[in-house]
Amino acid sequence: MSAQSGLTHQDNEGRIRMVDVGAKPVSTRTAIARARIHMAPCAFQAIREGQGPKGDALQTAELAGIMAAKRTSDLIPLCHPLPLTKARVSIEPVDGETAFEVRAQVRTDGKTGVEMEALTAASVAALTLYDMAKALDKSMTISAIHLVEKTGGQSDNYRR
Repeated sequence: MSAQSGLTHQDNEGRIRMVDVGAKPVSTRTAIARARIHMAPCAFQAIREGQGPKGDALQTAELAGIMAAKRTSDLIPLCHPLPLTKARVSIEPVDGETAFEVRAQVRTDGKTGVEMEALTAASVAALTLYDMAKALDKSMTISAIHLVEKTGGQSDNYRR
């Protein structure tokens, strides 16, 4: 398969390549992603009150998500390194559940989108919550990692 057949990250000989975005115009690009982590009531209450075994898990996880957004190109092989102009992660309890929802919002002025940065931020924030609370509940479940919205660039805007 080749780039001509629609696979943008392979050349005509089938070798993996990073897409050349050099000719694309710079535009403001944003992405929002979410993840959810479910846990036992005792772990949920401790984390919600900032009393987890490793300290304030929510603030630590939010910071970890921001750091992850900035390092996405180090983690995902064909992602371009991007100068982010915004990376924000917020974690809120889900009404009626012993779960938290992670929301990551990322923005850049660049030649390629920030969907992977937002998804990475949400994922790493959820993983950090798991790490911070695993002494209380090893059965936690991380789920529903998804792109909510993306704007900017040549392709149409997207909203889930």
